Amino acid sequence: MAAYILGLDVGTTSIKAVLLDSESRSVAASHSIPTTSDISDSSGIKAKEQDTVRIIDTLNRCVGLLPRDKLQHVRSIGLSGQMHGVLFWKAKSGCDWSNGDFFTARDASQLITWQDGRCSSSFLSSLPQPDSHLSVATGFGCATILWPKFLEDFTAAGTIQDYVVSMLCGLDGCVMTPQNAASWGFFNTSSNQWNTDILKGTGFPLHLLPQCVPSGGLAGKTCSDWHGIPAGTPVGAAMGDFQCSVYSCMSARTDAVLNISTSAQLTYAMPADFKPPDSPQPASSISFFPYFDSSYLAVAASLNGGNVLATFVEMLTAWMKELGAELNEPCLYEKLICSALNQETSDLRVSPTILGERHNPLCLGQVTDISASNLSLGHVTRALCHGVLDNITSMMPAERLQQAGVSRIVGSGSALARNEVLRQEVERAFPQPVVYGQNADSAVGVAMVLCDRL
Repeated sequence: MAAYILGLDVGTTSIKAVLLDSESRSVAASHSIPTTSDISDSSGIKAKEQDTVRIIDTLNRCVGLLPRDKLQHVRSIGLSGQMHGVLFWKAKSGCDWSNGDFFTARDASQLITWQDGRCSSSFLSSLPQPDSHLSVATGFGCATILWPKFLEDFTAAGTIQDYVVSMLCGLDGCVMTPQNAASWGFFNTSSNQWNTDILKGTGFPLHLLPQCVPSGGLAGKTCSDWHGIPAGTPVGAAMGDFQCSVYSCMSARTDAVLNISTSAQLTYAMPADFKPPDSPQPASSISFFPYFDSSYLAVAASLNGGNVLATFVEMLTAWMKELGAELNEPCLYEKLICSALNQETSDLRVSPTILGERHNPLCLGQVTDISASNLSLGHVTRALCHGVLDNITSMMPAERLQQAGVSRIVGSGSALARNEVLRQEVERAFPQPVVYGQNADSAVGVAMVLCDRL
């Protein structure tokens, strides 16, 4: 009888569930559903929150769409999800299992996501320097907790994927892997410890700091039947979606992975004996994320990727609507790609950093070298796609990849998959060969991790 690993990714915009055959390591079934959980912000403080109840309801629907006869033979469950964010809950009553074999969020706050912008630069600069190689930015869990906020009488805090693990296992608190802890800030990845002494001096509620367990290790076992998965099924401690997506497609240590979806990331594996710096390097465009077995990934994580192209399409759609010439976004997107394919190069220069970057938040977008001959849709779209690649390679130059021994680029992500112009610019940007078809998939990656380690 076949056995399966259930991999779940609680993403920023959607939930994905996959069943991985534990012997063949092939995907036996999968489903993905948008969460539509964003909460509109009318406060004017740049808050980015999501409805926890809606996220959990979507998770239940997604898992419920998988074949029940296969769910009954799940041998372990792995979770990944959006990093940096935080929600709060009451450990003893954080969910309700009374509605059959699925749970409903209860006594939990809304999810404050990684996109949250309420922590201003002045507030962040007022915080003590962490004992870590990683800087703290707005949207990071520890910074969000320190922001003046009424926390009620919550007894636990974690990322959204940590919350799901805690509810599935009926845990008294929250357990967290170094991958998610590092994304919160004020966590030392060398000692795998929170900066408790530093945080205590700020008035931080230390009881909300999760207990850390190794990435790839177990958090507990399911406390109830869940969509046919028997009670007592092992559940892995939740991991970062970025690390799991890399795990799903980096087949050799000489690979670099370029993912362009909503945002963009370029990463490669550091040598096994690499040790990160002793203190944050806030002006550096490259960060070192904890991976597995005390190893690290060198990461250029850009806030500007497919979202820039989406903003461009939204802008044109709005302009056309004002001019009385409406065209739906999918059709407009297709026309833009076609026009750019007919324009092989453009001397127009677009710096697409409309969201800034974490290492340089005040550097916003620019358009330069404008002339009467380069304002066609083809020119502008080609220049925009080139600008997305130019930005990510400015953060991690191709020469650095060569020095690190990178022999090929693995391209993945929804923006690359649907945009041939973007793929052409990728192939021009790197001297290494670029391969596609090994799409980074966090849900598959977390299942592969458990398959390899449990």
